[in-house]
Amino acid sequence: MDTNAIQREARALGDPTRYRLFRYIVDSDRPVGVAELTTYVELNHNAVRQHLAVLKDADLVVEEVEARDSPGRPRLLYRLHPEAAGKWETSGPYAWLAGLLGEAVKHDLSSREVGRQEGLQRANECSGIGDSVDTMERELIRGGFRPTRSERGRQVDFVLARCPFEEVATGNPGTVCQLHLGLAEGLAQGLGGLTVDRLTAKDPHRAGCRLVLKRDPVSAQG
Repeated sequence: MDTNAIQREARALGDPTRYRLFRYIVDSDRPVGVAELTTYVELNHNAVRQHLAVLKDADLVVEEVEARDSPGRPRLLYRLHPEAAGKWETSGPYAWLAGLLGEAVKHDLSSREVGRQEGLQRANECSGIGDSVDTMERELIRGGFRPTRSERGRQVDFVLARCPFEEVATGNPGTVCQLHLGLAEGLAQGLGGLTVDRLTAKDPHRAGCRLVLKRDPVSAQG
């Protein structure tokens, strides 16, 4: 456990207003904009931005630019940092994993199949906005994989520097890795223009799994 990180998070959440902002972001089912948070805590825009900066610096929330395909300046949006999930009374990634595996058992599906269904659902929520590879990268970041992206021609490589399910994957790598493969396949299928070539799994403790995708020829030319 990183004691310095815990202390930094605790200091950030020690302020009552910042804690209220943090809880609002955690409890929301979508990324939240500054205007909404300003209305919620009844403070001015600059004060809220300063509080959000502290939460961001403590790796409690992630700031991202709104993806949009309509005119207008994109908003800054905030959501729970994927590596803060499971701490400070937030729902962790293992609850999500347990839910998916429960669905697999209930409907007699493989972990890859249930992962593919989840990927299709996620793609449906964000399809049509921006480049498919950019969207795939955002989803990997949101999943806590710490992806590093490189491209060569039609091939797109993501090296995943973190396994969010390290402990479970160590004892049962087949189930977890196949779920992740299915998730990527579902995302690629739903977003369009992409095909998953392979997922090369590594030791979960060391991470470094490699996800290889191929852009479709038409997509690559565009």
